[in-house]
Amino acid sequence: MNLESRKVKVLPKSNGSMHATLRDVARLANVSIKTVSRVVNHQGEIKDTTRQRVQDAIDQLGYRPNILARSLIHQRSNTVAVVAWGIDYYGPSRTVVGIEKQANELGYSLFLSLVNHPDDGEYERILDTLIARRVDGIIWAVPEVGNNRTWIKPSHLEQLLPIVFLSMETHPGLSVVKVDNRLGAIQATRHLIDQGRKKIGIITGPLAWWEARERFTGWQEALQQAGLEPLPSLVFKSDDWSAVNGEQGMRALLSQEPDLDAVFACNDQIALGALGTAHALGRSIPKNLAIVGFDNIPESAFFWPPLTTVFQQLVDVGCVAVKQLHQMIMARRTNTGPGEAVTTVIKPELIIRASSMAA
Repeated sequence: MNLESRKVKVLPKSNGSMHATLRDVARLANVSIKTVSRVVNHQGEIKDTTRQRVQDAIDQLGYRPNILARSLIHQRSNTVAVVAWGIDYYGPSRTVVGIEKQANELGYSLFLSLVNHPDDGEYERILDTLIARRVDGIIWAVPEVGNNRTWIKPSHLEQLLPIVFLSMETHPGLSVVKVDNRLGAIQATRHLIDQGRKKIGIITGPLAWWEARERFTGWQEALQQAGLEPLPSLVFKSDDWSAVNGEQGMRALLSQEPDLDAVFACNDQIALGALGTAHALGRSIPKNLAIVGFDNIPESAFFWPPLTTVFQQLVDVGCVAVKQLHQMIMARRTNTGPGEAVTTVIKPELIIRASSMAA
């Protein structure tokens, strides 16, 4: 009998109590184990009828590839590790969404390693764990805070897995993907200037963070370029990114500068606290006081009035990071070198709404 004309044997579908193997699939489909392997791995030319018969057998047996065994054979796991902090917050969570989306498209599984605090200092332990798990590469999604990048030395990283870093200053020899936070702050401040605002305060994020420092610097640069002085009385330095600091910051700025006519809040949560306080103090927004935030969280369009804010494109950051890491992994697999260290800067977009428009 011609092998192609044979029918798949009808057996009860696996109930999951036993693990079907390639051999089981091959026996049921009346083909060789090698043929099943080629179908599973999408390799070589297989007749459509044979491929369908193998697939029917796979479905009937509930076969799933043994990823662990495959990783031991090929010395790779098709797994990308993500070292992250703060995924319960909007920004980090959107970045992880982008990472997961692109990793899935490229056929990688994700292993998520969370740190309790951006500068908890357990980096050697984390790296040892990830190496032991045979991950193919790492996306370091912990923001740059304080001295939490001092462990990074390009000569040391050459001996490790491919790593792409997010949200940090550019460093020679490192692959980095980041948002241009300084440009975002310049866009926000220039917009306020274009609306005729002259006394523009800032409520910063915690300045131990690289992102917060970049936003603060962008505010200063935009004022100076317009011939306005970034006075100390126009600055409130927050301890964190919370709405509580927005409330405290707005009260402090209005106390120091009663004729304040605009505020750049360094994230949307801070802006929320600032908006509420301005309303409570009888300031008309945007007639007497304009406010701009940073992040474009979904709720920002529903603040009262709707909030002008800077959109960071964080899903794109995650996608680009995975693509960059994939290139580094493939370069290592093909022995063409460690992969080029590239810094990719994502440009933010100013989303203009009613909270900042001229009356």
